[in-house]
Amino acid sequence: MTVEEYFSTGPAHERPVFDALMARLADIGTIVVEPVSVGIFLKRAGTFAQLRPMTRWVALGFSLPRIEHHRLITRKPISHGGRWYLVANIAHPDDIDDDIVGWVTEAYGNTAS
Repeated sequence: MTVEEYFSTGPAHERPVFDALMARLADIGTIVVEPVSVGIFLKRAGTFAQLRPMTRWVALGFSLPRIEHHRLITRKPISHGGRWYLVANIAHPDDIDDDIVGWVTEAYGNTAS
């Protein structure tokens, strides 16, 4: 499935969030975008972030070696293999602030190339 095919059936709020995140990540290196039935996986050697559409927002998931706190991280962090899986609920492109971009960039850097 192509990115265009994926977005042709998704909620209207999903594409602007994806586009804003990708614009903010443009300078970090090569990102492979993999649309799947449940959302979009962003990959380097492995998946470093996931975008999953919800009714009113896009759930942006990523892993860090620690827990972070942010007004958009409302789910309980999940521990796995010495790392923490965090999910930020992004309702609008403006929600993608410097903290979110920094953490997703860190997740990218923690994925071996």
